[in-house]
Amino acid sequence: MKILLAPDKFKGTFSSGKVCELIEAGIREVIPDANIVSCPIADGGDGFADVLREQLGGEWVDCDVHDALGRPLQASYASCGDTAVMEMSEASGIRHIGEKERDIWRANTYGTGEMMRHAIDRSGAQRIIVGIGGSASNDAGCGMAAALGVKFFDAGGEQLEPVPEQLLKCASVDCSECTALPKILVACDVDNSLLGNAGAVRVYALQKGASEMDFEPLETMLQGIVKLTGGEDTASLPGAGAAGGLGFGLLQFCGARLVPGFDLIARETGLQEKIQASDVVITGEGKIDEQTLHGKGPGGVARMARDAGKKVAAFAGIVEDEPRRLFDCVYELHDAARPIEETIKQGESLLKAAAADFATVLQRR
Repeated sequence: MKILLAPDKFKGTFSSGKVCELIEAGIREVIPDANIVSCPIADGGDGFADVLREQLGGEWVDCDVHDALGRPLQASYASCGDTAVMEMSEASGIRHIGEKERDIWRANTYGTGEMMRHAIDRSGAQRIIVGIGGSASNDAGCGMAAALGVKFFDAGGEQLEPVPEQLLKCASVDCSECTALPKILVACDVDNSLLGNAGAVRVYALQKGASEMDFEPLETMLQGIVKLTGGEDTASLPGAGAAGGLGFGLLQFCGARLVPGFDLIARETGLQEKIQASDVVITGEGKIDEQTLHGKGPGGVARMARDAGKKVAAFAGIVEDEPRRLFDCVYELHDAARPIEETIKQGESLLKAAAADFATVLQRR
């Protein structure tokens, strides 16, 4: 019997690779010679690049970039043959910006563009895969574009710094010196358009240091960039508002294609073929909830397994009732009788024990 492990990360606790390691250890306590294949999964957020690096046999490359506020920072991306895999948050993420430092008008995505340029110029990438999420900015990807050679000018012909407070004055955009770009795929798991009530400003700007008084001028800035670049159709696409409009910038300036993160990971790792070749599929994540029902992570694995006629089990720290129906069996690590902090502290032993219980049941069949 071949067992496929395809879990997502337990956010804040275990990477998806570590989850595979712990589940395998638990199974082997009961079935030492079990035939186990690991295929960690991810969406476009934290851990995305590491999952693809491991599955595609790549290596980490370090590069000097600038964070969202223009400060020097060393970032890493994965070089996997002719493909570079990166997370925008590695350079332009809000995780690098202290809560009191957040400045929606000065933050941009220039560092993400620097990573992309490094992958093209130094690593010879013929394809770039970018996971977008966790951004600190709301610049419609203009910072990223500037790092690749796009220039922004005011009405007097003065070149502007690609930050929102300067882009408010933008009167023209020059893409003539943009570097030659390879194929770019973007892992994106939100469907927000760029503008309007469901757009980048009104949905995400508050968490990046904006106030409601900033909404109108920020929206005006974005509308100006859309008009100047002829990007009206692009701005309305699902995902254009992701990462402060970086989705829009990658589409409009780079000709990128946006793909749901799980779908991209599944395709790049050959997940469907691995499911077909297995007898039992195991997935999981830190919390299985309503979002799991919409094709993310374990929900996507479950649907692929069911379509292939395979049994699928799930392991999670916490499991809500509704998504349980996606799986043939579910193992929940948390017990309401103890504090959640204690469950997290005992996470390794609890996950291995649950995997051993599953193996015991499997062995009886």
